[in-house]
Amino acid sequence: MEALDIVIEDDRWENADIHMLAQIAVQAVLTDRAVDPAQAELSILACDDIRIATLNAGFRGKPTPTNVLSWPSEERAAICAGDKPHPPEPGLDGLIELGDIAISYDTCKAEAVAADKPMASHVTHLIIHGVLHLLGYDHIRDPDATLMEQLEVEILGKLGYDDPYTEISANEAVDT
Repeated sequence: MEALDIVIEDDRWENADIHMLAQIAVQAVLTDRAVDPAQAELSILACDDIRIATLNAGFRGKPTPTNVLSWPSEERAAICAGDKPHPPEPGLDGLIELGDIAISYDTCKAEAVAADKPMASHVTHLIIHGVLHLLGYDHIRDPDATLMEQLEVEILGKLGYDDPYTEISANEAVDT
């Protein structure tokens, strides 16, 4: 990978091995989407709920914590719902600037515990989700959400992780 910059604001991320999880997840997404990891640049802010709530308020008008936020360096979304986004193009320097991701330890940990799954599995999923956003995938329109979820499941499967959406559906079915 050319440049994966990880800024750790919450030391609990060190114990969660965020460096290794991020490297594996980012590499998996870029390889799957035929983006040369040697050309890619992105950053990840490993923070807590207070910081991510501030970011969420400032950028989305939602003053609450969330698990992951993404800021693509440019608009790459598909025009038609369910289509693949425009592939990123290298700049004059030959590098592909993808953008930035923020991920909250508190929310990730709480969600992993609630879903009874390992933290590493959940964090890997969320980083994959964030990188797909940087590549132009989204889940606002139903066909786009279906495509994005399918990609997440496929990439996670290649890494040996279970389908997180099946697990969520099973847990929700038990609760209702």
